[in-house]
Amino acid sequence: MQHTSNRNRRMPYFFALCGFGLILLVTANAQRPSAPSQSSAKVSRGEGSFSDWANEKPGNRYLIKAADLPQPYATESSANRSTVVPRPADAWPQVPEGFKVDLLVPGLTNPRQIVTAPNGDLFLAESEPGRIRVVRGPTGDGKVESNEVFAANLTMPYGIAFYPLGPSPQFVYVGNTNSVVRFPYQNGDLKARGPAEPVVANIPGGSSYGGGHWTRNLVFSKDGKKLYVAVGSHANVADDQAETNRADVLEFNPDGSGQRIYAAGIRNASGIAMDQRTGKLWVAVNERDALGDDLVPDYVTHVNEGGFYGWPWYYMGPNQDPRFAGKHPELKEKVTIPDVLLQSHSAPLSLTFYNGKQFPGGYSGGLFVTSHGSWNRAHRTGYKIIHIPTPNGTATGEYEDFVTGFVRDDGNVWGRPVGVTVARDGSLVFTDDGSNSVWRVSYVGAKGAASSK
Repeated sequence: MQHTSNRNRRMPYFFALCGFGLILLVTANAQRPSAPSQSSAKVSRGEGSFSDWANEKPGNRYLIKAADLPQPYATESSANRSTVVPRPADAWPQVPEGFKVDLLVPGLTNPRQIVTAPNGDLFLAESEPGRIRVVRGPTGDGKVESNEVFAANLTMPYGIAFYPLGPSPQFVYVGNTNSVVRFPYQNGDLKARGPAEPVVANIPGGSSYGGGHWTRNLVFSKDGKKLYVAVGSHANVADDQAETNRADVLEFNPDGSGQRIYAAGIRNASGIAMDQRTGKLWVAVNERDALGDDLVPDYVTHVNEGGFYGWPWYYMGPNQDPRFAGKHPELKEKVTIPDVLLQSHSAPLSLTFYNGKQFPGGYSGGLFVTSHGSWNRAHRTGYKIIHIPTPNGTATGEYEDFVTGFVRDDGNVWGRPVGVTVARDGSLVFTDDGSNSVWRVSYVGAKGAASSK
């Protein structure tokens, strides 16, 4: 009885402690930024996910599966190139609630890929002028400290990577359309310390655009022992000699030796990234054209060593391209279906994992992917940046619109996102070769966003 009495006297203290703990928990959660909008927004599925610019806005979610795809030639192939116009005075990139966008660097010439150096500097490729530029900043007030040309006289440069991995690289690697070169480098350099040193001189390509897809993006493996170079196809669809060592991801040692095909059947992996959590290689791929408005989906996926992704004979699993009917039946069941199917013709160009601390927790570890926009779909799509959640390093298949607003009401376009990177302060920085600018997306909370443009 005495034991029971003591227990009853302790009960009020127990509930009081529980109540106090609950208050602390609620308070902590109230101070923590909310997860991204995929937690509550409706997901567009099947044909409903085949959208266009007029319906694309931050927070929209999509899920496209291989079973949702129409038959080839369900619609005619359209030539619907966008007209790039100056940014109207009232036009600005649109982002989810709690975020704001700042114009970081205007007045560039064909800015394409952008990466963050270990010391926080932003390296970007101006491809047509053939140069690499380094931008220092943003500072605490979102301004740029300096903007310098790091190296020039390159051949359509695109991919940029630092080696060795870690806080003190010794080289900047650059992917020309027909080669990989590197420059001696130390943290803080605004000019290359020496001339370009050839690393790989025999990448398929050539002068100017190199014939067909010209971008050569690159990234190192998690352990720094291998260099991966994405090489796009020469043609829309073809299987002749011109496609030798193309439509794939090539693997090299850091000194350029040991060339082999890491994965094949990838029409144009303009975007390539390494997940430092898992060591998996990821790509953003422009698929083939001329099968209709909603074929073939572009995609984002992790890449398996030795994997085959279908081009040119198959797509999205065992679906044979009718232009190659009956060819290579032995490959039909060997085609890997990508992780995330995107709206056809949206043209994803770059991707980066969000490893910053500024954005709400639901964005952590996810992918941000730029979409340059369609040119051959009856109703434009793309011209945006999307977010792909990758919980535990695995994509769910869903994606959501994150930055939109680059298409005017008349269908003309003022902005086309290309490169994307995470700045040292955790903001998201992207290039846009429509307005020839660099933009910065930061998380400021509802109050800060309300006061921004």
